[in-house]
Amino acid sequence: MALFDTILDRIGHFIATRLEEETSGYEPFTPSDPETLRAALQPGDILLIEGNQQISNAIKYLTQSTWSHAALCVGDALGAPPDGSEPRTLIEANLGVGVHAVPVSKYRSYNTRICRPVGLTEGDQRKVIDFAISRLGYNYDLRNLIDLARYLLPNPPVPVRWRRRMLALGSGEPTRAICSTMIAQAFENVRFPILPRVERMDIKRRGVSTYARWEVLHIRHHSLFAPRDFDLSPYFKIIKPTVEAGFDYRHLSWSSEAPDEGPIGQSRVVEDKAGSPAARDRLEP
Repeated sequence: MALFDTILDRIGHFIATRLEEETSGYEPFTPSDPETLRAALQPGDILLIEGNQQISNAIKYLTQSTWSHAALCVGDALGAPPDGSEPRTLIEANLGVGVHAVPVSKYRSYNTRICRPVGLTEGDQRKVIDFAISRLGYNYDLRNLIDLARYLLPNPPVPVRWRRRMLALGSGEPTRAICSTMIAQAFENVRFPILPRVERMDIKRRGVSTYARWEVLHIRHHSLFAPRDFDLSPYFKIIKPTVEAGFDYRHLSWSSEAPDEGPIGQSRVVEDKAGSPAARDRLEP
C-alpha cells in the first residue's frame, strides 16, 4: 500500500506541475500596479485574478468567466516579515502548494478585480480573517487523479449546464484547493451570503429559466463556489483601484500616433499630468 501511495503521489505531483505551467500569449489588458492595488485593498476584500496557467484556462472555460483564482486580503494580520521583505497580505489556496500567504506584487502582471463584502461588521471581518489564517499550512492530497486529470483538457466537450459540475468531479482534496472553497467557508462561518437563496416556484416566470434557478441552488454549497461567484454576488461591491486613487480623465494626454496593432480606433495613453500609473494602460473606446 505504501508503494502504491508513493506512485500516486508522484503521478499527482507530475500532473499538478503540468497544470501550473504558464501558457504563452497571455497579455494583461489593464493590470493595476502593486502600490495602487495595495492602497485600494482592505482586510476582508477578495482579490480575483485572471490566471494564465493551464489550470486557469480550464477553470475559466468551465465557469464561463474571466476569473480563475481568488485570494483573501488579511491586511497586516500576519505582521511584517522578519527579513524586511514585502508584507504577505493575501491568503490563497493553490494546487500543489496548499494554503499560503503571498504579497500583492505576485499579481502585478495580471488582470485583477477587488470584491468587497458590503456591511461586514468589524467582528465578523476578524472572524473571516482568523479562519483563513487558521488554514495556513494546509496541504492538499494529490493522490486523487480524477480530481487532477479533469483539468488537463482546457476545453472539455461538455454541455454548458454540466461544466460547473466538473469542478466537483471526484471527491478529493484538490477540489478544495482549486475552487474558492476556503474563502467561501470563511464567509459561511459568519453567515455572510455570497449568492442569494432562490425559492422554487410552481409556475415559471418569464425570463427566468429552470436551469438558471437550479444552477444557483446547486452552487450554494461552499465546495462548489467559483471565483466568478464573488463578482456576480449582489452582496460584494466591485472596487477599481484607479478610480479609488482619484481618476480624472482631463489629466490624460492621448497619443496622436496610429496604434501599431489592434482594432481601428484604439488609442494609447502615453502621459498623465497627474502621474497616475493607470495612464499608461492601453484603452479602447
